[in-house]
Amino acid sequence: MKVSLITVSHNSANTIRDTFDSVLNQTYKDIEYIVVDGFSQDGTVSIIREYEPEFARRMCWISEPDKGLYDAMNKGIKMASGEIVGIINSDDFYHRNDTIERIVSSFIEDKTIEIIFGDVRYVNSTDLERTVRYYSSKKFNPSLFRFGFMPHHQTFFTYRYNYERIGLYQIDYKITADFELLIRFLYKNRLKYKYLNFDFLKMRNGGISTRPKNHLLLNQELVRSCRANGIYTNMLIIYMKYFLKIFEFVFTK
Repeated sequence: MKVSLITVSHNSANTIRDTFDSVLNQTYKDIEYIVVDGFSQDGTVSIIREYEPEFARRMCWISEPDKGLYDAMNKGIKMASGEIVGIINSDDFYHRNDTIERIVSSFIEDKTIEIIFGDVRYVNSTDLERTVRYYSSKKFNPSLFRFGFMPHHQTFFTYRYNYERIGLYQIDYKITADFELLIRFLYKNRLKYKYLNFDFLKMRNGGISTRPKNHLLLNQELVRSCRANGIYTNMLIIYMKYFLKIFEFVFTK
């Protein structure tokens, strides 16, 4: 069962080697690796070319301007030929060599499962062994979308045909296209999912998914995503999530 892993990058020369190495080190080898670069000017493309032979024809890549992160992800999905698709950002990395193997095994063990997700460990950007936040999807269920909660997007794996029949990321959402897509897959279309109780990868604090956001726009888009897919919510309900998020943080010395 081939897995297509997609990495979107833009001026990621400082971190993308760790991402590449973590994919190369996976015990599961039937991986097609797709890199969609946003016309980087910092040496990222040179690193991609350097690593291309290491993947022994399992890597395909492009470097060109795009319309943003979600547009680049859509390009990667359209390039994919694997049965299963997953996304890993260019400043994140798999710290377990058997992550993909465990995910594929779960799909094989239960053919009715359409989606798999798990947990993420956020680490200090200068000390990758120091955990600053642990994002668990253990208690997720689709009713939590109305509060702005979702499984972590970086752990979301599904069959490629689901993108073909349900659709890609809607790029008119500036911040929450991943949230809207997960609502369509998990709530609107009721795809059967399975949670795996381990941290799939490490994410640098301050990376793509943790950069400062326009929180007003973010929450407006969360409400819009819910309402577009038949979930009632409002800004007051969405803002309740901030009181609960404090329990995700892990304070270390």
